[in-house]
Amino acid sequence: MKYIMVAIWSAIFGEILGYIVSQLNSGTYDFVTVAVIAVIVGEVALVAIPAISGSAAPKEVASEE
Repeated sequence: MKYIMVAIWSAIFGEILGYIVSQLNSGTYDFVTVAVIAVIVGEVALVAIPAISGSAAPKEVASEE
């Protein structure tokens, strides 16, 4: 379920960002290309960020008492 929600929100925010960037650069706006790229980046971030953060977490040292 979280993959679907990330895809939806990535597409929404990607469309907003894509429109603003295309207007600032006086370029053409293609909503399909922007949505596909935004969803791919969102899904990759969903998988990569926890993997990177998990490996960077300090290991717990068992204390001997």
